[in-house]
Amino acid sequence: MNIILKAENISKQYRLGTVGTGSLQHDVNRWWHQIRGKEDPYLKVGGVNDRSAKATEDYVWALRDINFEVKQGEVLGIIGKNGAGKSTLLKLLSRVTAPTTGSIKTKGRIASLLEVGTGFHGELTGRENIFMNGAVLGMSKAEIKTKLDEIIAFSGCEKYIDTPVKRYSSGMTVRLGFAVAAHLEPEILVVDEVLAVGDAEFQKKAIGKMQDLSTGEGRTVLFVSHNMASVNSLCTRGIVLEDGKSVFKGRTRDSIDFYLNNKNQHKKDLNFYDLDKQKGIYKVEFLDKENKLINTVQIGQEVRIRIKYKNPTGNKTSLSIAFYDVYEKFLFACRSDVVNKKYSNETGEGVLIINKWPLSTGVYTYNTGMLEANIMIENLKELGKLTVENGDFYGSGKLPAPNKRGFYIDFRWQ
Repeated sequence: MNIILKAENISKQYRLGTVGTGSLQHDVNRWWHQIRGKEDPYLKVGGVNDRSAKATEDYVWALRDINFEVKQGEVLGIIGKNGAGKSTLLKLLSRVTAPTTGSIKTKGRIASLLEVGTGFHGELTGRENIFMNGAVLGMSKAEIKTKLDEIIAFSGCEKYIDTPVKRYSSGMTVRLGFAVAAHLEPEILVVDEVLAVGDAEFQKKAIGKMQDLSTGEGRTVLFVSHNMASVNSLCTRGIVLEDGKSVFKGRTRDSIDFYLNNKNQHKKDLNFYDLDKQKGIYKVEFLDKENKLINTVQIGQEVRIRIKYKNPTGNKTSLSIAFYDVYEKFLFACRSDVVNKKYSNETGEGVLIINKWPLSTGVYTYNTGMLEANIMIENLKELGKLTVENGDFYGSGKLPAPNKRGFYIDFRWQ
């Protein structure tokens, strides 16, 4: 496959404060170094792009030494927390701004949807903006006309297409902006988070269109989103950014796992302890069938989850534990009252026994709860992380669809 985009050692530096990107003194200093053939003196300074830390320097590196290649027809997901440098990277790739160092090489036209209303003129109608955007991409009026009806139909804004865009809602603007960007035949489509503004029906339609562009038409898509489900369903590869640096590149699923696991590293480990707690669940432990503490769980392993609690009133309570995947999607829960088991000791413990651990390999989070008279009196969310490794669920050394995520169940063929 052809390399359609190549980023080599690209970095972007900004100056902090109210002056903007520079000052006269610094510009003169840069010019003086340049005419003497010396390196820019401010490339050696600058803090890490950590938005939560107090600034200690005048300059910050929004991006630092980013390298990657994108092949024709690939869909590259760029993920990371807010302030990681995702939008800055897309602006560099879209030529909205220039990198401080490094080079970007592309083949063909780039269409960008970086924020609501990108490239639109508020005083022009939707129809006029379609022609203007097409002209910017280098298309002739005749070429745009052949796509016009398709663009209007896809956007769902036909009723307002001859109304100035300044009167559009943000959702309508995104609809029209995406329709224009996707249908005017760019070789590279750059989409930054804006689909989150659209409704669920449009998001589904837009993701379907991007899949058609990449698989059917061989177009390349660069996609930024905080919706990991969208990234997973659409992208073929991922890059994780953190504090302006590329910290992981690989398959989409691996990139998402790295990002979410890294993002949640401040959370407690597998076993939870809070011995000073006066009421509620203060300890959760994962054990094997010999009651030895374990730090990871294997598929098909017998797992015992010991939940210790304090209940000064002595009223009958029930215990609960629920498991979620990295997309915060509920998987399953085990409540003691469902199987008619309640606890009335002021200090006690309940042990949940799962004969064969059913979840596939990956990282999961768990919530615990304590209920009294069917009312939740404590709900501890994302209490810890659980890592599941490969195991022998069926005793045959084999697993059906071993690379898929989901559940394993006991079954019998007859």
